Amino acid sequence: MKFTLALAQYAPRLGDLTANLELAHAQIAAARAAHADLLVFPELALTGYYLKDLAPTVAMRPTHDDPHFALLLEASRELDLVISFVEQDARYRYFISAAYLAAGSVTHLHRKIYLPTYRLFDDARFFAPGNALRAFDTRFGRMGLLICEDAWHISSPYILWQDGADFLIDVSAGPGYGVAQHAELGSATSVAAFLRAYAELLTTFVVFCNRTGVEDGITFWGGSRVIAPNGETLALAPQFADALLVAEIDPDALRRARLQFPALRDEQRELVRRELDRVARLELAR
Repeated sequence: MKFTLALAQYAPRLGDLTANLELAHAQIAAARAAHADLLVFPELALTGYYLKDLAPTVAMRPTHDDPHFALLLEASRELDLVISFVEQDARYRYFISAAYLAAGSVTHLHRKIYLPTYRLFDDARFFAPGNALRAFDTRFGRMGLLICEDAWHISSPYILWQDGADFLIDVSAGPGYGVAQHAELGSATSVAAFLRAYAELLTTFVVFCNRTGVEDGITFWGGSRVIAPNGETLALAPQFADALLVAEIDPDALRRARLQFPALRDEQRELVRRELDRVARLELAR
């Protein structure tokens, strides 16, 4: 079944939950007007990224009991949503999380696993890491969620692929850097390269939604995109500009790609498991 996918590339306001909820609902209205079936938001769309000590003040729980989140759950009765936010758990730990919402419920919740502390990043100082990667079923097919740095680790898409994900959705707050070393923006070039590699080598759809704007002197580059299972870019948003990117998704592209390149059929998962176990035993023996 074909469906229409929309990506909301824009700049949230740092620490302003009320304003960001209004922005989110405006994006939902625009996506509905474009007849989208699924709308994906960037990382921390409800809060902004460089929160630091502000994180607890904008945290929420993805339940109907949370008055802010309840509005998003209600909106998911009209179209499915992937939304990212600061999550507070029952013991007052804080996570960078993303949830897939559909028909008024949370279908799946992913907590960012890899919290970078290099270059421009300090995630691990303020947030706890997630500890699970799980694919999940939706009305459009089986999907997997990644949050920014998760996608920079090749094991993340591989695990989701082996768990049955045919759609990899990477929500990001990716800042731009590397301009002095490259004719093009270095971080954008790197992301584009590995996202296409994941799509083509794993024969999956790859959806990348990145934010724009400036926070704490750091510029976010946008460049959201949708990549088909054969590596073809189906839709591409501009860099450094807000956009609602819309693409029609034909799941039959999965069948065509896997007939041409049967990587999924030929993958030796047990060999991978066995060799990783061997490496782990060797490390323990040292």
